[in-house]
Amino acid sequence: MRVLGVDPGLTRCGVGVVEGVAGRPLTMLGVGVVRTPADAELGDRLVAVEQGIEAWLDEYSPGYVAVERVFAQHNVRTVMGTAQASAIAMLCAARRGIPVALHTPSEVKAAVTGSGRAEKAQVGAMVTRLLRLDAPPKPADAADALALAICHIWRAPAQNRLQQAVAAHRRSGAPGTSGTPRTPGATGTAAAPGASATPRTPGASRAPRTLKGRTA
Repeated sequence: MRVLGVDPGLTRCGVGVVEGVAGRPLTMLGVGVVRTPADAELGDRLVAVEQGIEAWLDEYSPGYVAVERVFAQHNVRTVMGTAQASAIAMLCAARRGIPVALHTPSEVKAAVTGSGRAEKAQVGAMVTRLLRLDAPPKPADAADALALAICHIWRAPAQNRLQQAVAAHRRSGAPGTSGTPRTPGATGTAAAPGASATPRTPGASRAPRTLKGRTA
């Protein structure tokens, strides 16, 4: 499995490619950052991010793209730029038919370090160890991109099994149908409340009714 991890951002968009399977040593194929000038027009910056990601897709041809899921921050301007860069990454992948997975920062930290509250330095140190690098990738955006790719490789098998189980459950029966089979030819009309369950014999006469002591 070859995964391109993308840590979205307008000024620095971290990218990293990791190859391998869960349970075995992983290999880093490439890592870097797509940069855009902060004083450039927004449209030009988005085009630069797109061109940068497209270049990575051309060079490494990943089978999957893992992008950090955008979450609310106090700095609205920062989260807007992150969301825009994230959308560009997903667009580039979808245009090529490459599956995209979104992982929250806590999911990535927990997968790589064992703690969803790990600091960036801890993430960088574990990425260095897991990929057998000489030093932590710089800047931190690059290390985060590799962590995203690692997270997806490790979590993908469990996610695939869950998706297959859900799909099999949906195929097993139409939603909303009862699991109890109906007897062919049985009437679907329910008996009126208080009515006897004993069937009447055709042609049988009714017992005479008594009204005020007289026989009707």
